[in-house]
Amino acid sequence: MAKSTKYQRHHRITQLLEKQVVSSQSQLAELLGAEGMVVTTATVSRDLQELGVITVRIPGGDKAFALPELPTQQVAPVDHLRRVLGEWAVEIAISGSFCVVRTPPGCAHVVASALDRSVIEGVVGTVAGDDTILVAVDDEVGAQAVAQQLAEYSGVVVRTRAERVKKG
Repeated sequence: MAKSTKYQRHHRITQLLEKQVVSSQSQLAELLGAEGMVVTTATVSRDLQELGVITVRIPGGDKAFALPELPTQQVAPVDHLRRVLGEWAVEIAISGSFCVVRTPPGCAHVVASALDRSVIEGVVGTVAGDDTILVAVDDEVGAQAVAQQLAEYSGVVVRTRAERVKKG
């Protein structure tokens, strides 16, 4: 078993609490341990506190851990995403299962962060450089559909392969 980082544990704890009823720190430690994360109940206690986890009563009177509903959860509202894309996206292209978004130098991380927090169906994640973002897309949704959504939000036309080759 390997030791996990705090951020890996926090991510996995969040997933576990969203998908199943967990009623004790020892149960949570066992669930994490079953996934190869070495933790103590003291570590779990600190993680729960840092995540702001609360205890709630569930039907039947039992208690369970729950994540609080936060107004600042990591979902970028559509208006914010439109504003960010409209201001900084200068080119959108498709390459296989990926969308490529170009920005002015130094702006890619801002757009990538908004995309990572967005609820655009099919966006799996992003990798940002200085002025280029690689948007990984779920194969079932397809890069074309995601590129069209990004184009709608940004006002930028999606470039085709032929246009990219012609440009050189």
